[in-house]
Amino acid sequence: MTKAIFPGTFDPFTVGHYSVVRRALTFIDEIVIGIGINDNKNTHFPIAEREAMIRDLYKDEPCVSVQAYDSLTIDFARQVGANLIIRGIRTVKDFEYEETIADINRKLTGIETILLFTEPELSCVSSTIVRELMGYGKDVSMFLPEGMNTSHE
Repeated sequence: MTKAIFPGTFDPFTVGHYSVVRRALTFIDEIVIGIGINDNKNTHFPIAEREAMIRDLYKDEPCVSVQAYDSLTIDFARQVGANLIIRGIRTVKDFEYEETIADINRKLTGIETILLFTEPELSCVSSTIVRELMGYGKDVSMFLPEGMNTSHE
């Protein structure tokens, strides 16, 4: 059985993230969406709210689970028994960063990283931009997966 983690801050979880999970499920048996706790990031949604939003989105998908973590990604992968890390990349800059991290993770643990290129029509979508638009009261529904409820309390 192939088990992977898909790590990120996911603030918020966008159509780009959704696309990566959907596509990865065609060759991965189980995906744990790992919401990393990163104190260096200025997040919009509290961790519990992000976890609930993503869990609701995948409530009918038994091959996807959601879990927050506060450790190195490779330690989280080992903790949940994952043998792969899935990452999405939008740009050359993303690729260079992800390649470096993937190389380090493989050297430290032997865990491989699979990089999925963003679908071209989604390459402009980033959580940072969506957060900024939300801060100005703009409708961001086109950038969020259908059924994503951002009003968890």
